[in-house]
Amino acid sequence: MKIGIFDSGLGGLVITKAFINALPEYDYIYYGDTANLPYGDKTSGQILAYTLEAMKFLISKKCALIIIACNTATAVALRYIQQRFIPEYAPDVKVLGVVIPTVEVAAAQAHDRVGVVATAATVRSHIYKEELHKINPDLEIEEVAAPKLVPAIENNDFQLAAKLVKEYADRFRNVNSLILGCTHYPLVKEFFRRELPQVAVVSQDELMGAKLADYLDRHLEIDLTLSREAECEILVSELNPHYRKVAAALFPDLPVYEKEKNNGG
Repeated sequence: MKIGIFDSGLGGLVITKAFINALPEYDYIYYGDTANLPYGDKTSGQILAYTLEAMKFLISKKCALIIIACNTATAVALRYIQQRFIPEYAPDVKVLGVVIPTVEVAAAQAHDRVGVVATAATVRSHIYKEELHKINPDLEIEEVAAPKLVPAIENNDFQLAAKLVKEYADRFRNVNSLILGCTHYPLVKEFFRRELPQVAVVSQDELMGAKLADYLDRHLEIDLTLSREAECEILVSELNPHYRKVAAALFPDLPVYEKEKNNGG
């Protein structure tokens, strides 16, 4: 059985790379729903439908553990998937998100003012504010939606991305730490650090590998079901040249395939 990773686009590739760096012996399958990105400007119903389709596909590919490496899908769909979908559809499969591990790292920094930059859908859900306040109700939290940033990254326009980061950073001059609440944002994390040198930037590619290792250490009933052939497969719903280029930079020895249109429901 494999570890599945799901995202709307490029961001999940970065998280997959972090997992492989931390735990290279396991088998991974990554699925990016590039045909429907960006998720951040979609309705909750659309995001749930896309995410359920991805879960069915990864389950059909023999994944025992699935990480939704998309903050928007985590915010909108994870609770329903864990509480309603998985118990009926595939009760032996575990599905995790990226928000709780990120919140744990940010809260451990013991800062009193935390910023969150994310997609419009993630900010609208207030999932980061809610989870941070569960740990520390006294935290001051500044949430800012960055709807133009993912399209700039996906379109390989990093000049525009740098300009956008500069604009968004102005909202975070007074925070102690900043959560990059989208898995695309590690690709521009150095832009944020350059604009906000006094702020501790929390980037998910730097924490998720250790968090997954810790989870497997604490859940041997899952760990023991996972195969260890050090293999990785990358699949997308729609392939484009920029995606292929980024994937080749991260995984030079791995091809990227389009998912068959009738596969996985």
